[in-house]
Amino acid sequence: MAEEEAKKKEQSPDLGKWILVRYAIIVVCLLCLAGMIVFKACKTAFVEKDKWLALAKTQERPDRRIYPSRGNIYSHDGKLMATSVPRYYTFMDFKAGGFDKKVFDANLDSLAICLSHTFHDRTPAGYKAHLRRGYAIGSRYYPVVSKKISYYELKNLKAFPFFRMNNSNKTGLVVKEMVQREKPFGSLASRTIGDTYGEIDTSGVTKGKNGLELQYDSLLRGKPGWNAIRRLNGQWTNVTEEEPVEGMDIYSTIDIDIQDLTEKSLVDMLKSIDAASGTAVVMEVATGEIKAITNMGRVREGVYAETMNHAVADETEPGSTFKVASIMVALEDGVCQPGDTVDVGNGIYMYKGARMTDHNMHRGGYGKITVEQAIWYSSNIGVAKTILKGYADNPTKFVEGLYRIGMNADLKIDIPGAGRAKIRRPDDPNQYWSKTTLPWMSFGYETQIPPISTLAFYNAIANGGRMMRPYFVKEIKHRGKTVRSFSPEVLKQSICSTETLAKIQHMLVGVVDSGTGKAVHSDIIPIAGKTGTAQIASGGVYRRAGHQVAFAGYFPANDPQYSCIVVIRQPRIGYPSGGTMSGGVVKAIAEKIYASHIRVKVEDMERDSTAVLLPATKAGEKRAIQEVLDELDIQWTDSASTHWVRAERDSSDIRLRNLKIIDGLVPSVYGMGAKDAVFLLENAGLRVTLSGAGRVTSQSIPPGRRVVKGQTILITLK
Repeated sequence: MAEEEAKKKEQSPDLGKWILVRYAIIVVCLLCLAGMIVFKACKTAFVEKDKWLALAKTQERPDRRIYPSRGNIYSHDGKLMATSVPRYYTFMDFKAGGFDKKVFDANLDSLAICLSHTFHDRTPAGYKAHLRRGYAIGSRYYPVVSKKISYYELKNLKAFPFFRMNNSNKTGLVVKEMVQREKPFGSLASRTIGDTYGEIDTSGVTKGKNGLELQYDSLLRGKPGWNAIRRLNGQWTNVTEEEPVEGMDIYSTIDIDIQDLTEKSLVDMLKSIDAASGTAVVMEVATGEIKAITNMGRVREGVYAETMNHAVADETEPGSTFKVASIMVALEDGVCQPGDTVDVGNGIYMYKGARMTDHNMHRGGYGKITVEQAIWYSSNIGVAKTILKGYADNPTKFVEGLYRIGMNADLKIDIPGAGRAKIRRPDDPNQYWSKTTLPWMSFGYETQIPPISTLAFYNAIANGGRMMRPYFVKEIKHRGKTVRSFSPEVLKQSICSTETLAKIQHMLVGVVDSGTGKAVHSDIIPIAGKTGTAQIASGGVYRRAGHQVAFAGYFPANDPQYSCIVVIRQPRIGYPSGGTMSGGVVKAIAEKIYASHIRVKVEDMERDSTAVLLPATKAGEKRAIQEVLDELDIQWTDSASTHWVRAERDSSDIRLRNLKIIDGLVPSVYGMGAKDAVFLLENAGLRVTLSGAGRVTSQSIPPGRRVVKGQTILITLK
């Protein structure tokens, strides 16, 4: 033991040295490895930097915008009026780096056939020649299909021969995405809805061009998102870094049914008189909601389409529809009363060297008439003399009266480009005021009033004097939730006193009953309003550009629900007449709205002498029949002692009679419904086959025969 311990002591120094050596070797190896790592890192970071950056770029693709969907525009009841649909232009780059001419030639015949059969705009030979021409000129942006195509068509095109390689570098296929705004109802309210620019701009959204599309563009357009494409584990992967936010939806006040009948009524009249253009607007009296607005212009002979939004943009002389405002001011200021006499003579009146005429001057004029008749007959002289009597020495008071009744009110129309009423003042040094301005202004010249402003004034007359702001949008929603809603807005609580209003309303009824608006009279619905005819100035000279005719009013006259204005410009056929032409359109609109929209209380309707007062009652189980008759509050008399009965209709009630059911005999089920008939027949032991619906009119086994158990009986119902 002692010797072994001595040997271990001799070996321990050598063992310790060997351990230190091995440790040193490991440390040196680790230092070498660390040095190599540092050297490689420095080489990669500084020497080979450009090489590795270039390689990194091959492992990723640039971020792409995710286009948001533009919000939709709806009618008041949720019918889609404008929506966005993607459309695509297709081009070929014949100088693409990987373009293979041999593969292109080998597939050209079949590609041309597919294109021709799909798009039908060229023959296969035509497409073949078309694509060869593009290659021959070496175009880098040569159209494949000359029109915009849908996503479905694009998907099919990419599956065609040659294009199915799905490599734009080899096929040269270039696709440009556009957004097309589609209107399911065509031209209905098209100018009010507006349009958008087709191209997606640099910010990744489409933009509104006019109408509601422009007014609410910031809400409709939405916000684009970002989509990153990265190469992970050898595969390209989409990574959405920012979700797009779709645009908000606009719910308008437009009623599609009223819009449709308004446009049709206007176009029918425009075609019949060959007019240059026409405007019609229908407003809900109590709220100011615009239910229909159409602006139709001649695009070629006999063809009309939505053009400029004249209803809100035009600042033109309104003509005789303005006379009502003039007389309202005079009545309010005590200048006249409806029964006051005014002498209009032979229809020609000279004032300050200027010649004023009435429309019937060739028939000798109206002579002496009342102020009320001056409105009925639309006498320029009658209205002008009335206004001169009260305001010749103080025209400023007359203009202030027009302002007071709201003729120059700012309607705050939510349509870009909307005009505003312009009524000049004699005390404004920046506005021209001549010695003839006052009388000519009184009957609608030397002022500029957009049609919608005239309509707002007449709507106030119908609404008990309360002037409402005309508006086009009821609600804005985002993802089905209401973001903002719009309510009726009162611009003036009262445009005049109740006494004056009643007199004006009576005058407007008289225009239709006895005056220039006789053509507007309807046996279906009472209409009140005023005709208007004005010469259109061209270069400061009248009688060159033709006439503008109008009718503004409301219906039903005794309980106004809707107000309406129709303005027609430059009719070629017939004598220019606000009553016959524009008034004819208003009459057609009023009658059609009355037939489809205005509700009448059932209890107020006269009973139809041909109506069936008592319903036909089927035979069957007595208790069930009695419960139904009681629920319908129909008188009945029980003359039956049996459980099953037949019903007879008397002049005033239903009589229930016995229907005998005898065991072992086939029962009579005539006049019963299917349920009761099947129950009785199967209860008797018969198998039942049904034909038809309604009540039983025949049975294959006559009543009273002995029942053969299991026998089949056919019953027919009608």
